[in-house]
Amino acid sequence: MAENSITKGSIPKQLLSFFFPIWFGTFFQQLYNTADAIIVGNFVGTQALAAVGGPTSAIINLLVGFFTGLGSGASVIIAQYFGARDYEKTNDAMHTAMAFSLISGIALTFAGMLLSPFLLRITGTPDDIMAPSVTYLNIYFMGIIFNLIYNIGSGILRAVGDSKRPLYFLIICSFVNIALDLLFVAVWDMGVAGVGYATVIAQIVSSVLTLSSLMKPRGSMIMEIKKIKIHKEMLDKIFKIGIPAGLQSALYSVSNLLIQSGINSFGTNTVAAWTAYSKIDAVYWNTVNSFGVAITTFAGQNFGAGNYDRVKKSSSVCIKMALTASIVMSIVLIAGADVFYRIFTPSPDVIEIGKYMLYVIAPFYFCYVAVEVYSGTLRGVGDIFVPTMIVTVLICGLRTLWLFFILPIKRMLFVLLLCYPVSWSLASITFILYYKRGNWLKNAIDRRENI
Repeated sequence: MAENSITKGSIPKQLLSFFFPIWFGTFFQQLYNTADAIIVGNFVGTQALAAVGGPTSAIINLLVGFFTGLGSGASVIIAQYFGARDYEKTNDAMHTAMAFSLISGIALTFAGMLLSPFLLRITGTPDDIMAPSVTYLNIYFMGIIFNLIYNIGSGILRAVGDSKRPLYFLIICSFVNIALDLLFVAVWDMGVAGVGYATVIAQIVSSVLTLSSLMKPRGSMIMEIKKIKIHKEMLDKIFKIGIPAGLQSALYSVSNLLIQSGINSFGTNTVAAWTAYSKIDAVYWNTVNSFGVAITTFAGQNFGAGNYDRVKKSSSVCIKMALTASIVMSIVLIAGADVFYRIFTPSPDVIEIGKYMLYVIAPFYFCYVAVEVYSGTLRGVGDIFVPTMIVTVLICGLRTLWLFFILPIKRMLFVLLLCYPVSWSLASITFILYYKRGNWLKNAIDRRENI
């Protein structure tokens, strides 16, 4: 087994070498989602752009987010066992996680297809985009099992320090998706359905590539089809970390779904602008989330290896890097807002609304950094409850209260958008206080014998 660079060597150098493949991977993952919006926005129209973004994205995040959060528990457990060089338990956790993804995929296929029309209606989706939204979601959920296989598989690879292969797979899949988008929409005129089929086919490719990689020997690790099963003891450990993360993700998505409901009330142009905004805004989220994934793996492996001082040092380095990146991205996105929006739509009304959204939210990106990095560090050492409560109360709960009590006082788009920087700021302050003053690391060490 080669030397584990995550538990040894220069922290800034190793953190960046691990971060960049994750960042490029999320960039290419977002690229094929963005390609959907660009192609339908330009070749089909504003209604199609609204249908493949906005409400459909919120519903996908709600239904998929819980299972993805559960899967994150597997990544933490695998990282800790791998850092401790316990390869037998690493293999058990890996096969349990993959079995879980298959079961979850089947459940989500039926849940997504059954619940999507209901969720679209209760969020006030405009009538003129209801039918194409249902079409897109039905096709998307038919292939959701491949999405989960890729996400669990790539999470396993990153947990053991391999952030490059998931990147290579996403590059391939992005080009597959873009090529099929152009073929199905621009050439064959399949509209929203064409975008859905292109996405599913790309996800099939990504899942096959990921499984193929896991099935190749990696030191003492190898995925074997016949060994894919649930190890009850391992599943319990994964759930202990994954259930709070899954609930956090689900509640986050519920709050975003409520925000989407508020956006829907301003009309189709605003929904289309929000769809384009979400694709531009995703450049930032991909970046800060990549720092979160990187520090979770760093903290998990170093905690497993007993390098407790290195856990704190890597967190401090990550905060500085993420804060710098956030400030730079705010400046770039605000300065280039007009150019970015014209990529998605030629509509002047949609562009103006979208630019306004960006001008209100983007200056406050830096306020979210502590939430992502500190929660990632805490997850990595197995401290799940407190981060979950902070996010649940100060982000999800606050946004819900904002929509029910603040927005009705002055029903303006600005008031709706303001809930983002307010919730980020309060949550970040709380995370900083807990991280600096809490006994989270000592408590995690005390719990370690139960891992």
